[in-house]
Amino acid sequence: MIDELIGMAREMDCSDIHIACGEPPIVRKNGELKRLSGRPVFTPQTVAEIAREMLQKSGGSGSPEDGDVDFSYQTPSGERQRVNIFRQRGEIGIAVRLLQKDIPTIGELNLPSIFAEIADYPRGLVLVTGPTGSGKSTTLAAMIDAVNEKRSCHILTLEDPVEYMHASKKSMVNQREIGRDARSFSSALRSALREDPDVILVGEMRDLETISSAITAAETGHLVMSTLHTIGAAKTIDRIIDVFPPYQQQQVRTQLATVLRAVITQTLIPRADGSGRVPAFEIMLVNDAVANLVREGKTFQIASVLQTNTRTGMICLDMYLARLVKDGTITMEAALDRAASKEELKRYVQI
Repeated sequence: MIDELIGMAREMDCSDIHIACGEPPIVRKNGELKRLSGRPVFTPQTVAEIAREMLQKSGGSGSPEDGDVDFSYQTPSGERQRVNIFRQRGEIGIAVRLLQKDIPTIGELNLPSIFAEIADYPRGLVLVTGPTGSGKSTTLAAMIDAVNEKRSCHILTLEDPVEYMHASKKSMVNQREIGRDARSFSSALRSALREDPDVILVGEMRDLETISSAITAAETGHLVMSTLHTIGAAKTIDRIIDVFPPYQQQQVRTQLATVLRAVITQTLIPRADGSGRVPAFEIMLVNDAVANLVREGKTFQIASVLQTNTRTGMICLDMYLARLVKDGTITMEAALDRAASKEELKRYVQI
């Protein structure tokens, strides 16, 4: 049953499937949820059976009754999905993210050319941020693939679960899944320093220990790429600092000013013609001015640095949105819904 539903959702070009008791299958297409008419409503027994079937076929640990289980699921045709089984009001729910079978390149995703340059950094910390479902994992997969194509190095990915399968090309790629190959992101990062990596991908910086270990890995000469659920470079830096106790925060500011190389924020916006969604970005590259602002705790001034350094590849989100509005890719209403400052967006559109 689940394989048939996944196949149907892929034919519809959906990104997610939701399975909930008392509901028909619900899919997400172009950011909008849609109930599939003509499909039977799921009973608690059916949802539990689907959850057990997916866990059994995937070889994942845990039980649907555990309350929260993450794993990857592959259909007989080789298509991969990221699955979360959870409990709500005493019943089981399932969220399925449909992953692309092939890893898209930076060019195929129409990412700004600066992304290829960032992927070529020899060391430091690179963060891709944004809300859930904004394509962070896909962007990072494309950047890792660019490294794999160009450099002869050891790429180590730490993911929960592994989403995109990278075959070794010019680089050697090892992929560790949290829960199956390692206990946690922080423990995997600690052992990573003994595994001779050049590039480390951390699926998500979730807690103080993982963030601290990622900063340490970047300090010791590795290129570390990771994600955060934040919007904007300034808020990303503040979020990292705020995770630490007050007595450590100045030290962390100094460390970040040294190791941080770039913060990319992205969001997906519906196209004006209704044909899908298009990404919008804020890109901050760490130069001397940004490093000083991070060190001095003046992240609120980062926006002005982005506005005055567009020639180097930096851009603020509102400026990028204005470009998409002016070339007719998205509507003004959609842009205003994602803008960091509605007044700034309107000003950029009028320029």
